[in-house]
Amino acid sequence: MIEKTKGIILHQIKYSDSGIVAQLYTRNSGRQSVLIRGVGKKRSGRHNILFQPLTILDMVIYSSASGKMGVLKEFSVSYTPLNIYSEIKKGCIAIFLGETLTSILKEESPNEALFSFIEDSIIYFDCCTETYSNFHIAFLAGISAYLGFEPSSMKNDEDQYFDMLNGIFVPVPPLHGNYTEPLISEILYRFFSASYDSIKDISLTGTLRNKILETLLKYYAIHLPGLKKIRSLDVLKDVFS
Repeated sequence: MIEKTKGIILHQIKYSDSGIVAQLYTRNSGRQSVLIRGVGKKRSGRHNILFQPLTILDMVIYSSASGKMGVLKEFSVSYTPLNIYSEIKKGCIAIFLGETLTSILKEESPNEALFSFIEDSIIYFDCCTETYSNFHIAFLAGISAYLGFEPSSMKNDEDQYFDMLNGIFVPVPPLHGNYTEPLISEILYRFFSASYDSIKDISLTGTLRNKILETLLKYYAIHLPGLKKIRSLDVLKDVFS
């Protein structure tokens, strides 16, 4: 079967001397693993830089009836994040987001709204010239709505604790213990209700930013059992500490 689709590179691993297996999130079929042959060969035009995390491609994928891994037959670059990999901090965020998306996106079924959110977020991030230190936090907060566990709104000023198990803000600490203290709860609420344009107004120290990120990942782990440890997290925390 031949499928034409747009796809976002999430992660890649070496397959052979001239091949890689790329983890993709596609508009038409959701999460896919695709074999890409000829990477690095001068005549193939398939240079590894084109398959870095968050690159967006228009592609033609061949899938066999036996259910084996698809093979990339043709591709063209739909959007190359030029600024992301020319800046060290942006590059670290891209690798972190790619690894995180690889872990949380499991469905092999289309979700066009989710795909559009990720695609639009990548383009915004690449073009962002203002402070972007909070982008990865805002991205994780925003994508929770598409994954089905976006928290409910804070009903009043007394709701100072974020109940991570039930995804609600409450006035007293819940007995189950999976909650955040008032300061962390307030900052998280601002991220859950913020747009990308407004996150620059959320002023955080490096230590506090890392605490917020760790808390968000804990929230994800509660609602996505089996979430793998994000290996690039420590590097990202060092960069923004």
